[in-house]
Amino acid sequence: MTTTTTFFDRPHPLNLTRWFGVLALATISALTVACVWLMSWYVSQRMLLLEGTLTREFVHSLMLVETPLQDFFRDAAQPVPPAIEDSFRHIAGMPDVLRANLYDRSKRVIWSSDRALIGRQFGTNDELDKALAGSVVVESKTEDERLHGKAEYERLNQPDNLFVEIYVPVLDVANGRVIGAIEFYKNPRGLMRVLEQLRTYVAVGGAAFALLLFLVLFGLVRRADLIIRAQQRQLVNNETLAAIGEMSTAVAHGIRNPLASIRSSAELIPGSQPNRIQEAADDIVAQSDRLEAWVRELLSYTRPLTEPSTRVAVGPLVEQCVRDYSRELQSRGIEIDAATSADLPPVRGNPLLLGQVLRSLLANAIEAVAKGGRIAVHGTLAQAGGQITLSVRDSGPGMTPEQLARVGKPFYTSKPRGLGVGLSLAQRIVERSGGRMDIESTVGHGTVVTLHLAVA
Repeated sequence: MTTTTTFFDRPHPLNLTRWFGVLALATISALTVACVWLMSWYVSQRMLLLEGTLTREFVHSLMLVETPLQDFFRDAAQPVPPAIEDSFRHIAGMPDVLRANLYDRSKRVIWSSDRALIGRQFGTNDELDKALAGSVVVESKTEDERLHGKAEYERLNQPDNLFVEIYVPVLDVANGRVIGAIEFYKNPRGLMRVLEQLRTYVAVGGAAFALLLFLVLFGLVRRADLIIRAQQRQLVNNETLAAIGEMSTAVAHGIRNPLASIRSSAELIPGSQPNRIQEAADDIVAQSDRLEAWVRELLSYTRPLTEPSTRVAVGPLVEQCVRDYSRELQSRGIEIDAATSADLPPVRGNPLLLGQVLRSLLANAIEAVAKGGRIAVHGTLAQAGGQITLSVRDSGPGMTPEQLARVGKPFYTSKPRGLGVGLSLAQRIVERSGGRMDIESTVGHGTVVTLHLAVA
């Protein structure tokens, strides 16, 4: 089983309060506008339908009382008697009526408050068809619709921008069949004022509710955001203290053994034979160099990476790093296979820092493999052409999934003489150069570290 881990760039911190404020305000505003419009439209339609229903009831009551009206609708070809004329004028004299047209079953105007329309037949009129089918139709019309609408709108005096068009079926009292229809053009100013007030109340109420909802939700999210930020700061402080503790432990553990060796060697110098003095001096120098290397590695990890990026040739860099470890590789009997394509393009980065990354990977590989082991360093151009893939593979014991999950974290190491900052520093350098680092390891089959470096 092979486990892979990849170092990704850290995401930018999310300003929860700001994003929620913007999105919530936009969403609540859109929903409020939609709800206010739908509610206003619904109330307006219900009020207009109520107006049409009341008009129908008035006409139906009039037809029950005025039986000559029914006779006239049944035979509208005869001239209008004076009594019927008076009844029609009573219908046209209803409050807010601008015009009244009476139609027979053939859609001919048999009477109108505008005498010029009597006897005419107009074109297609869906509302009139519905009324002759037995339905009450109520439509609100604007001045623009009147000017560019149906032919029967001609000569209509419209005092306001809006007017109401009502079609009421006329029923035969004896059998309930539709024998005609009455068309009313009304300007119900009182109804329009009520509807305008209702729209205003609905809009103000919706806006107030939306504002209250937004403030409540925003307050809750703001408080949650502050709590999360406080917990994040506390978590960062705890992680900082933990990192300091780990660093202190690692440094103390790393320095204690060399210091003990230096002290022991220094104690042996007085009164020792010349050959023993030289051995003690050599041991002191070696341990001092070891301490100096650890301190240098620790300082490299803690200082900011501000070196500028340039074009770095991969092949010569790999050859130089392998030469630096040639003596140690030879003394340990480790075979190394360093193969890079001759036509590899240069990568973007700092040569000193990238060299430090490669040396750190080689040092880890050398410490991981046993005597007579094998290390392979390969560099190839990715198929996409935008990256160089540089891998360091060893034949060591490999790592368990638990070890692989922690590898690369600061001050974690499985080596008895390590500080645990090499891979973490390597990761920082590679990411700073625009690349990434992958680690694959299988217990008993070694470890491979792959660098994906951006082509310059």
